[in-house]
Amino acid sequence: MNIYTRVFWIVLDSVGIGELPDAAEYGDVGRNTLGHIAESRLLQIPTLIKLGLANIAPLKFLAPKASPLGAYGKGATRSPGKDTTTGHWEMAGVWLDQAFPVYKNGFPREVIEEFEQQIGRRTIGNKPASGTEIIKELGEEHVRTGKPIVYTSGDSVFQIAAHEEVIPVNELYHICEIARRLLDGPHRVGRVIARPFTGMAGNFVRTTRRHDYAVDPPKPMLLDVLAERKVRVLGIGKIHDIYNGRGVDEYLTTKSNGDGMEKITTAAKERKDGLIFCNLVDFDMLYGHRKEVEGFAKSLEEFDQMLGEFLPLLSLSDLLIITADHGCDPDPRWPTTDHSREYVPILAYSPGSGAAVNLGVRDTLADLGQTVAENFGGKIPHGTSFLSELGGYRTSEAAR
Repeated sequence: MNIYTRVFWIVLDSVGIGELPDAAEYGDVGRNTLGHIAESRLLQIPTLIKLGLANIAPLKFLAPKASPLGAYGKGATRSPGKDTTTGHWEMAGVWLDQAFPVYKNGFPREVIEEFEQQIGRRTIGNKPASGTEIIKELGEEHVRTGKPIVYTSGDSVFQIAAHEEVIPVNELYHICEIARRLLDGPHRVGRVIARPFTGMAGNFVRTTRRHDYAVDPPKPMLLDVLAERKVRVLGIGKIHDIYNGRGVDEYLTTKSNGDGMEKITTAAKERKDGLIFCNLVDFDMLYGHRKEVEGFAKSLEEFDQMLGEFLPLLSLSDLLIITADHGCDPDPRWPTTDHSREYVPILAYSPGSGAAVNLGVRDTLADLGQTVAENFGGKIPHGTSFLSELGGYRTSEAAR
């Protein structure tokens, strides 16, 4: 078996594929992101279907392939929680003993008061909210008073929104750094997020200068192992922020899923080896939390089209992995806008590999990271690699 020279790993943020066995503990019985979007109408996602997506679990109107091109399966999150940090950390081999804290009623008064004292400003908000809705509601007051907007969600996040002409972006970043230092111990949230916006009242718009301040992951995790082995890692999207920059040689921020796929395409043309690790956030940020089923469906179709254009760029020695970090079922039958505790799809494809393989149900998302680690000659603390099940790549005389 030959190892893969390049691994392209794409995380479709929030694209879950059905409730986990412990979903009841999270109030998520019956939630199924992909399942309910497929129920809404016929999805035009031929590339994902060819790779084996409909072979993982039943999807209405979509027939499984008799012989899909890729290996397929689904993965369970072993760690408690259902947020971005938990999912991505587990992929890298980190198991959490307890979930990051969430604040369904806003942050405790003592936390807000200490934060206000340290930044020298009063704040407004302090409640769970959609990022676009909170600036509609409180943006005018913020502009008038200079008070930053603090809010959270069903995720473990402390978000700070500010108009770029009221609190300059560098000052907002500094405020977030203060919050990151403050939020430790029992209030150690997964991420502090800067949410700058611009515009006038009635037409406020979030800018692309968002910045995440994550908790530093425990050592060793996948990106540490790859760094030790001198494996180059390109992070695209919020990968750099999620892992606090550890083990990421280069990183590129993105404005959209399309922008992310453009950057992956450029990497396929320019980079000769290593891991290209990308998070595509539109599914979560624009559609899942806003409960826009049709928008989610169209976004899946747009990704599928871009994926179809990307696959011919892969060589025999390339491996593509497509998965998710959790669910965010936008079905209106569930009033919550929170993430959902779901399995995630796993698709693995190489044009140089043999017949498709059913990878089954993986007990932990760390199986993904262990597969990547083994491919590059390393090992992470948790997870069972499925690299040998992929068969490696086969070279032909013409390809040599």
